[in-house]
Amino acid sequence: MDSTQSAARPRVVIIGGGFGGINLAKKLKNKPVDVLLLDKHNYHTFQPLLYQVAMGSIEADSIAFPFRRIFTGQKNFTFNMCEVKTINPEKHTVTTSLGDVSYDYLVIATGANTNFFGNQEIENHAMPMKNVGEALNIRSYMLQNLEKAVVEKSFEEREALLTFVVVGGGPTGVELSGSLAELRNHVLCKDYPSLCEEDMKVYLVEGKPVVLGAMSAYASAKAKKYLLKMGVMIHNGVHVKSYDGLELKIDDGTVIKTRNVFWAAGVMGEMPGGLPAGALTRGNRIQTDEINRVVGYRDIFAIGDVSAMITPETPNGIPGMAQGAIQTGQHLAKNIIHLMNGEPTEPFKYFDKGSLATIGQSKAVADIWKLHFGGLVAWILWMFVHLMSLVGFSNKLSVFVSWAAKYFTRNTDNRLIVRFYNAKTRMPEPDLKEL
Repeated sequence: MDSTQSAARPRVVIIGGGFGGINLAKKLKNKPVDVLLLDKHNYHTFQPLLYQVAMGSIEADSIAFPFRRIFTGQKNFTFNMCEVKTINPEKHTVTTSLGDVSYDYLVIATGANTNFFGNQEIENHAMPMKNVGEALNIRSYMLQNLEKAVVEKSFEEREALLTFVVVGGGPTGVELSGSLAELRNHVLCKDYPSLCEEDMKVYLVEGKPVVLGAMSAYASAKAKKYLLKMGVMIHNGVHVKSYDGLELKIDDGTVIKTRNVFWAAGVMGEMPGGLPAGALTRGNRIQTDEINRVVGYRDIFAIGDVSAMITPETPNGIPGMAQGAIQTGQHLAKNIIHLMNGEPTEPFKYFDKGSLATIGQSKAVADIWKLHFGGLVAWILWMFVHLMSLVGFSNKLSVFVSWAAKYFTRNTDNRLIVRFYNAKTRMPEPDLKEL
């Protein structure tokens, strides 16, 4: 593997190229360190727009950008595509699928994965959406079931194929259920003349008494009002007990027959082995101090969603959003240089820039400091912030053109089944023979 390193300079090894990892690496440009980024993919994913890939609003490559393009010209940066298996703190090495890598400073920025809360049956049948592959699986499966519904003779099976349940009422769940409702309200009858709006049902199931529970009461109420007006059926204050691929059972006694359950109900830290159980806290996150250093270690750090920095200001840790990862990555770069120079470190302080969530075209909510508003202005702000946050001019242009076309047509050309998804094997298939 490519492990070029200056003998006189310390090596910073970053595991994971999410928002935290790439912002840390960028901030170390032209610093007296060698940066090595390890990731199992060769691209960065803009996760906030994964649901639009799943719904066919934009193409998958519009939200992904190669690491090597991001860091073109950064001479102290190296990237290796590999799987990180184990951290070896006593040896100051990381074991990967390409061999062992030594480090002077190790930063774990592996992000989070879907949390099914230990329910294996749900995990075997519900569909998660934490990466590009999973988003494409949802797109294929959704479109396949719409095609099946057109020719299905059994009324019960047809109804199950056209019933969609989103579990989780956070931003991802709200945005996903809103997109499904828009598909039903504006596209279904046009693209599938034998189907009508009344045939397709969209449910949103959330354990908290409100949707968007992390946002203001105004944003929560406004989002729920939008969803209900769009025809989404909301179940608040309940939990999914089981799902066997056909029947979804809720703990209030409700049973929904559906072939489509999209899981956005929780996340848990994703990390390689090697750290003791005592280093972990709730949600499989790593306990860190005020400079994102892993408790009990001098040279291992964790940033972003996998980190749990518990402070009086953030008793539940830094919010698991892009801004938290970006800010911790940028701040850690400064502290690594301080540590190298034997200087005092600076404790991290999270700056809340606000929260945004979109429900549909011209429908969004915003909490910006003490301002709470919704509607067209919030929707335009949401689009601007997400567009500017994308990596790469080509991605910004591609997404802007897709959004502009969808705004005027209420439709999209991206609903192609380019790979079939087999619900039994939970894998893409080359053709229809196993479906």
